[in-house]
Amino acid sequence: MIDALPPSASELFTLTDRGLYCEAGDFYIDPWRGVPKALITHAHGDHARWGSEQYLASEQSKPVLERRLGANSEISSLPYGETLQINGVKVSFHPAGHVLGSSQIRIEKQGQVCVVSGDYKLDSDRTCENFEVVRCHTFVSESTFGLPIYHWPDQQDVFDSMNRWWQENAAEERPSVIFAYGFGKAQRVLSGLNPEIGPIYCHGAVEKINAAYRECEIDLPPTEYAGRADDKKDWSRAMIIAPPSAQTTTWLRKFGNYASAFASGWMTVRGQRRRRNIERGFVLSDHADWPGLLDAIEQTRAERVYVTHGYKRPLVHWLNNHGYQAAELDTMYEGEQDDDRSGDDEETTAP
Repeated sequence: MIDALPPSASELFTLTDRGLYCEAGDFYIDPWRGVPKALITHAHGDHARWGSEQYLASEQSKPVLERRLGANSEISSLPYGETLQINGVKVSFHPAGHVLGSSQIRIEKQGQVCVVSGDYKLDSDRTCENFEVVRCHTFVSESTFGLPIYHWPDQQDVFDSMNRWWQENAAEERPSVIFAYGFGKAQRVLSGLNPEIGPIYCHGAVEKINAAYRECEIDLPPTEYAGRADDKKDWSRAMIIAPPSAQTTTWLRKFGNYASAFASGWMTVRGQRRRRNIERGFVLSDHADWPGLLDAIEQTRAERVYVTHGYKRPLVHWLNNHGYQAAELDTMYEGEQDDDRSGDDEETTAP
């Protein structure tokens, strides 16, 4: 067991009040305060925060980052696998399989290699590059679903179940609304829908990110911004994708007697569906489940593992009991949560 950053790791990064800092390269990884140079694993709000002077991310992450951080932000990008020297530190980005452009950041100095994973999953995903195993001495891992109860079902089974549910609702002339996080999860849900069942509409926060995916040539079914529809619109066969932040707003009134569902790894626990007041839960996560976390860590061959967010303690406990040197890191990352709490659809707050 390790209680603090050992010398070999501290040569590559230090935990500061602004985030993970690489002193040798003079850059931060996913800082939670503004810094001169920020390397970003992916564009979710808890990892990519506004206020830094310069940003560096993967090439596929840039379109979403530009939409989220603003056109005036200085954002550079690097293709997956290409190495950049920053003050003598080798830096490269490798697919994390989490969302479009998500990366593990590999940093190397004097033969010591550290990989900061951000968020990741091992399951295949039509909307982003699959997770790449990167060998390292030190691996910084998430643990959003770091409990043995979390085992994801087969992805295609989940999509088949969604489409059957949609078909049944359409037969009863009820529109279907699936709440899914606006960046990543919503597009993954879209990729599994059968557009022959009916038209697909999206909340503004989702449709904006859909455009970034299409810009990166990710194949999504045709969608339409739900806000453009008039009051006489027939929604009876429609599928509507909306962020969780829309669930308690008047924006939903236009759909009448709709059927509701939520797509998330949290739907593994039955009580979550009841607490969210929805009719159906689909277990679909963009994070590694318990077997995925253990598999990823084993494949890196890392000697040391630092766990940043989620169920940190159970994972660290398991790792220390199975031959790893593991410790928790207190960061401000949040894992699977509503990344669109700001709304971003003018109709969300309309009367």
